[in-house]
Amino acid sequence: MDRMYELVTILNRWAHEYYVLDAPSVSDREYDALYDELKELERTTGVRLPNSPTRRVGGEPVKGFARHAHIARLYSLDKAVTQDELAAFVTRVQKVDPAAEFTVEYKFDGLTVCLTYENGAFVRAATRGNGVEGEDVTAQVLTLHSFPLAISYKGTLEVRGEAVIRLSVLEKYNAAHPAEQLKNARNAAAGAIRNLDPAATAARHPEILFYDVNYMSEDPVSSQEEAMAFLRREGFKTYPYFVRCASLEEICAAIDEIEVERKKIDVLTDGAVVKVNAEAVRAEMGYTDKFPRWAIAYKFEAEEAEATVEAVRWQVGRTGKLTPLALITPVLLAGATVRRATLNNFGDLTRKDVKVGSRVLVRRSNEVIPEILGAVAHTEGSVPVQKPAVCPACGAPVEEVGANLFCTNPACPPRIVQKLTHYCSKNAADVEGMSEATLTLLFEARGVRRFSDLYALTAESFAGLEGFKERKIQNLLSAIAKSKEMPLERFLYAIGIEGIGRVAARDLAAYGSVEAVAARTLEELVAMENIGEVTANNIIRYFADEENRAELARLKAAGVCPSAPARPSEGKFAGEYVVLTGSLASMPRPEAQRRIEAEGGTAQSAVTGKTTLVVAGESAGSKLKKAQEKGIRIIDEAEFLAILGG
Repeated sequence: MDRMYELVTILNRWAHEYYVLDAPSVSDREYDALYDELKELERTTGVRLPNSPTRRVGGEPVKGFARHAHIARLYSLDKAVTQDELAAFVTRVQKVDPAAEFTVEYKFDGLTVCLTYENGAFVRAATRGNGVEGEDVTAQVLTLHSFPLAISYKGTLEVRGEAVIRLSVLEKYNAAHPAEQLKNARNAAAGAIRNLDPAATAARHPEILFYDVNYMSEDPVSSQEEAMAFLRREGFKTYPYFVRCASLEEICAAIDEIEVERKKIDVLTDGAVVKVNAEAVRAEMGYTDKFPRWAIAYKFEAEEAEATVEAVRWQVGRTGKLTPLALITPVLLAGATVRRATLNNFGDLTRKDVKVGSRVLVRRSNEVIPEILGAVAHTEGSVPVQKPAVCPACGAPVEEVGANLFCTNPACPPRIVQKLTHYCSKNAADVEGMSEATLTLLFEARGVRRFSDLYALTAESFAGLEGFKERKIQNLLSAIAKSKEMPLERFLYAIGIEGIGRVAARDLAAYGSVEAVAARTLEELVAMENIGEVTANNIIRYFADEENRAELARLKAAGVCPSAPARPSEGKFAGEYVVLTGSLASMPRPEAQRRIEAEGGTAQSAVTGKTTLVVAGESAGSKLKKAQEKGIRIIDEAEFLAILGG
């Protein structure tokens, strides 16, 4: 028996070096010799140790997969596809803890599996399934080598990972099996784990990359960083990329790095995962009925290509910010030929190591100007981009604020044109046909400077302007007139308050009018779920500015009348301002908000001075505490359903 223990220890150490660390220390011949010796000892003694590597050989095909209930629910992740949505997530976290730290990891595209250990021994593997229960795939997972059969932790443990098949492994498999071509790595991995024949699983050579401790009965980890250290220490295979971040800017930098580097690795990825690091903050934030509120998956766009940077020009935006625009060799993205790509600022350009003459990775996102994700390669002729000292448009001095450069001239022509362009854009006033080129022409030839100037335009304003015939003029004037009735949330986005994206504008629109938003205090604004202190101060400053107030008055005089969504004047929640906190078992939060508003109420995202009612579901957090402090009426889910009538 002593020799058997010795062989198991040595073979497991060698397997860990080979399969997990990718650093084998012995030849296949040496491994096979000891493995054969162990098999013979097991045959002659009739004993096989629980962590023997011979347990990993595929057994007989199973008739079907039994169901297995997870100890702790395996939640899926909410998704973000824009930086606006990512920023809203970060703001929500910082409401709970302004100093919260985040972690960023790769999001691998495979099949989620959960492994269970008891008293230091592997006992079961199951798919995620619906999060509450999955399929028992123990026989299939036992053919894999990327996890230990025995660990030092003696409590009950669930660990979570993604079963994947490396792209190079998939290529070799398809070459060896021309009659059984596997279409992609994700389906190949899922098919391998869910194959009733463990031998078929083993033949495809999947592996598991672990990223989460789902449950610990004793001494639970206190952070994501601690969880990853635990997994590595116990011998689970993890991916080496793991970054801790303290701000949205650092998170975006990590995501950009992943997006560039994922093209060079051997595993299929489709995004990045951002998590709150500390378990204490996670506990306070809680869960919705589907997702943890403390994590989000940032999904990458599928359309990317490589191009060469031919030149870099600087554009001036509506805030005066100078943005580097790269002129690139033409590439086809999402059915369009792309010749320009943007970077965020000079700091971003430097961090991504972009130079004129460099080969770069370009992504087209949400039908806007594509952006450069980073340099792929440099040439001998690559030249660093120079930082401008003056505005390239008006010659005014440039001010450097953090990583950004700003034109100091409020009357800089491109700056004014960009403000007008933003106002007329699809998600704002939606003035169809009013392009940047048209606004530039109106600025130069007709003195259009303010939003209100647009509503003073007549057919005569276009007389003599090249390319403007009667039908085009009438279409533009009709679109301008139509924009007077835009929804309030689009108007609040259109006027260009710094930091107010579409998410925050939608939340502000719940106050019902521009005047109501202007009357909000800093405390009320900061209390909102998707608005932080910096943005709240921007809102206060905007409405305190004399010129802005005058412009709002001019717009009102011109007939611009933004409207809040109409709500029934009668209903079970008529006159109530309702905040939902925690998760509801009976329905998703958006459905609950819809039903509140259908019954005449106003669904709020945060507890404010107007809040009259709080519905507290499971794992209610800081909003419940604030409501209790303010003496606001609080009901539970059962009472909420009773009010709705079931």
